Amino acid sequence: MNVIAETERLLLRVFEKTDVENAKAFWGNEEVMEHCFGAIPHEHLDKALEAYASCHGTKGLSVYAVIEKESGRVVGAAGFNVRTTQETVELIYHFAKSAWGKGYATEAAGACVDFAKKHPIIMNIYASADPKNVGSLKILEKIGFEYKGMKWFDDTNQEEPYYEMNLS
Repeated sequence: MNVIAETERLLLRVFEKTDVENAKAFWGNEEVMEHCFGAIPHEHLDKALEAYASCHGTKGLSVYAVIEKESGRVVGAAGFNVRTTQETVELIYHFAKSAWGKGYATEAAGACVDFAKKHPIIMNIYASADPKNVGSLKILEKIGFEYKGMKWFDDTNQEEPYYEMNLS
């Protein structure tokens, strides 16, 4: 198991092929992905997991499986999308509905920030969320992100609250 971070209740590790079934509960679920770009079709989840595992292998950071220690189950994903450069990365997190309201997103996102602070290349982290996703916006503020204003995002086709954290 390739663990990159550990908290009191969670482990973050590189995605494995066997995580596809659990990923259906977050990335493959329309309700969970309502405030994002929509659910990923189940037949494409294996490719998404492979891409994130490959990204970690080549760049040393990625989006990771979030495992609930108590159950050993993958309950979500948290980590970084690397768009153009590793100096500036996007923090994302998505959790199965069964994991909502337990503070897991805050805990996992905080662990990701701690991981980024130790990474030799990352200088800046940004994040955004659908304006209606108040819970996600609160998480960003709780873990120390600074609100920078509204910004247009082509992938979601809307203006969203935009946050940054400078690590340099």
